[in-house]
Amino acid sequence: MRNPLSHLAADLKPSGIRKFFDIVSEMKDAISLGVGEPDFHTPWHIREEGIYSLEKGHTFYSSNAGLKELRKEICGYLKRSQNLEYDETTETLVTVGGSEAIDLCFRAMVNPGEEVIIPQPSFVSYEPCAILSGAKPVVISLKAENEFRLTARELREAVTDRTKLLVLPFPNNPTGAIMEKKDLEEIAQLILEKDIYVMSDEIYAELTYKGKHVSIASLPGMRERTVLISGFSKAYAMTGWRLGYACGPKNIMEQMLKIHQFAIMCAPTTSQYAAIEALRNGDGDVREMCTAYNQRRRYLMDAFRKMGLECFEPHGAFYVFPCVKEFGMTSEEFATRFLGEEKVAVVPGSAFGEGGEGYLRISYASSLENLKLAVERLESFLNRLRREA
Repeated sequence: MRNPLSHLAADLKPSGIRKFFDIVSEMKDAISLGVGEPDFHTPWHIREEGIYSLEKGHTFYSSNAGLKELRKEICGYLKRSQNLEYDETTETLVTVGGSEAIDLCFRAMVNPGEEVIIPQPSFVSYEPCAILSGAKPVVISLKAENEFRLTARELREAVTDRTKLLVLPFPNNPTGAIMEKKDLEEIAQLILEKDIYVMSDEIYAELTYKGKHVSIASLPGMRERTVLISGFSKAYAMTGWRLGYACGPKNIMEQMLKIHQFAIMCAPTTSQYAAIEALRNGDGDVREMCTAYNQRRRYLMDAFRKMGLECFEPHGAFYVFPCVKEFGMTSEEFATRFLGEEKVAVVPGSAFGEGGEGYLRISYASSLENLKLAVERLESFLNRLRREA
């Protein structure tokens, strides 16, 4: 019998995150700090708008690109937050989460054999989606001494004549690293010099604790070279609503829309009506959640300092990325023992690329009560490991 499988699909490694979720789901009294999902409920006024849309019978397909009213609100949001202007009709696309937008961007822009530069540690989907599009991933391992930022020097060393696209994943999952304006200006200069494009994943843009997030698309000459991807999952606690968007140059968005038409048709209509309300009246909710995350972030950083656990200070998203190299085991071995002995689930840094080896992703999108209990268990675990050494 012929092999029914695509070699591209069969050769992909499964996500390194799922194993720990599967174990913790069946473990009594376990604390999960591995999930990249807000612990807040979607604000009531947003949920109510979704409910109202159902009561009104708004259960049909929207246009392929998304409700015009929502696309208008997305463009308004980017105008007031980044001073970016996009056409709601030709340069804006509503997708099924930011994840679909990432996949569409690769498939619309990259020819087989062309290179995509992916800084790692970073979101687990970039490399597989690039491979499935026929691209060749070129990985840059980000360094703790640079606060896991991408430097222009690292980028220059990675660019070749085959380079087509740079993935810019900031604020970063899993490290919490950010890129400030001065960092982006150096990157942008090189992008223009080398004539390449950028896919800027800004899903955590609103969760920034040092100054204000700056989009690379807002810098001179970069709007024409950037596909900006974002969504509603993180800032508005709308993960299950599965809604994202992409904005970019008309010629690129036309191709992304075409693929979206054939593969998806349109994003969920109920979610789109809820998202309109989120953009119109959700700024206060975002500020409230961001303040809570920042408090938890500061609590964890202080706790790590007291227990002698090395960790650079992250300024974005809702993750910390402590180093566990001193304990002489891989990040997966550490996470496995920690889960088995203390019933706390964290994600090994290696799940986010080789550059994450020796680190752990710990999410603080959990209650302060859970975080305090997890810290107690972590301190007990570290003390035990240090006695064993």
